[in-house]
Amino acid sequence: MTVSVTNHLNFRGNARSALEFYQSVFGGDITIVTYKDAHSIQAPSEAEQVMWGQVAAENGFRVMAYDVPSRTPWEQGENAFFVSVRGDSSAEITALWEKLSAGATIAQPLAPSGWAPLYGMLKDRFGTTWVLDVATEYKAS
Repeated sequence: MTVSVTNHLNFRGNARSALEFYQSVFGGDITIVTYKDAHSIQAPSEAEQVMWGQVAAENGFRVMAYDVPSRTPWEQGENAFFVSVRGDSSAEITALWEKLSAGATIAQPLAPSGWAPLYGMLKDRFGTTWVLDVATEYKAS
């Protein structure tokens, strides 16, 4: 079993530009899934915004990002990132979720999603937001 931790940066409408910039600095492959791609459009003006994006380089650099939907409160510098934990198995992620969720506020219950066998989001008792999911292979865009 393998678990990896990645910074997951949050933006309002400019996640694509940020990911492209980070790719120009660190190299690697960029993957972008829009709200439209994921069939998760809440506001038509946000259809082409990044629901999930990543830059992954062979030198070990990795960063994830997304555009916070307009229906969700967000201000630059506040809740600027999540900690993303990805694992190879549902059992592994479920075990970590059960421990992290003690005293936490659950934002998205751990459950199957349109992009991962399991996905969940919580704010732990110390105020850190975590997203946990089972890794799925994505093709770079």
